[in-house]
Amino acid sequence: MTTSVAFFIAYDKQGIRTMSVPVAFLGVILIWSTTPLAIKWSGEGAGFIFGVSLRMAIGTFLCLMLLLILRKPLPWHRAARHSYLAAAFGIYVSMTLVYWGALYIPSGLISVLFGLTPLLTAVLAFFILGERHLNFSKIGGIVLGIGGLGIIFHDSLTQTGQLQGILLVLAAVLVHVMSAIGVKRVNAGLPSLSLTTGALLHAMPAYALTWWLVDGQLPTGIPTRSLYAIIYLGVMGSVVGFILYFYILKHVQATHVALLTLVTPVLALFFGYRFNHEQITPWIGGGTLLILLGMTFFQWGHRLRVRRRLNKVSPGLEGPPQKF
Repeated sequence: MTTSVAFFIAYDKQGIRTMSVPVAFLGVILIWSTTPLAIKWSGEGAGFIFGVSLRMAIGTFLCLMLLLILRKPLPWHRAARHSYLAAAFGIYVSMTLVYWGALYIPSGLISVLFGLTPLLTAVLAFFILGERHLNFSKIGGIVLGIGGLGIIFHDSLTQTGQLQGILLVLAAVLVHVMSAIGVKRVNAGLPSLSLTTGALLHAMPAYALTWWLVDGQLPTGIPTRSLYAIIYLGVMGSVVGFILYFYILKHVQATHVALLTLVTPVLALFFGYRFNHEQITPWIGGGTLLILLGMTFFQWGHRLRVRRRLNKVSPGLEGPPQKF
């Protein structure tokens, strides 16, 4: 096996080929960084309800085709059904709120607000999963994140409709976190493709009903950019992205999964500025910086404290702190 192939594929203890978790992380970062901009474009002309419904329909069809081609079963035992429902809850409610909020705020700001996911995940996972202890550095990171959110809220007061969009996306973040923790708590051990397919199958009736009640009219024409954005989201966002995300969710702690959002806000802001001419105000830039600083302190602040303690005992000690 060549080095490049070995980078993408790892082997478990039984010699079965598995996906490389770092590569899955990179894939999710790239997809999540471009998804907000694609969401903005997909709602142009056809309406956001039609855009998100068609996206999920494309994703559901592709997942079913993959199961058929790969001859993989779709588990239907009790734990599997509970996992599908937990994941579908996030896919339907969170994505609908994101598409709605995207009507009022820049695409990059969507990713910035989702950057609060690790902080909110840690709080909920502490009470629901008992995963982590909220120490000084984590509480400090949460406070910094809330401060950054407050700065962004201040800026939204001067922008018509932006506050509504921020509240909608924040509600989507909460639902997204609850869904991820629900999947982790059930811990059905499902393959990523099966979990994605089952979740989409459960979410599609809700999307179809919502479209029928809210709109119910097929668009007479879809702008080219919107159509390409919907197809991209249906393939990469709803299939590849969800498969990679649920794969990572199954292999690492929920709080670590949420750290995917550490890099995506910066990239999403750049893509929105470069390709959609979105303005990055000083308030948004400052709030984003504070949120990222809070996330960094949240994740690595305890290591700085350990390093200081070790340096007091052994001055001049170099290298990473010893793990006990």
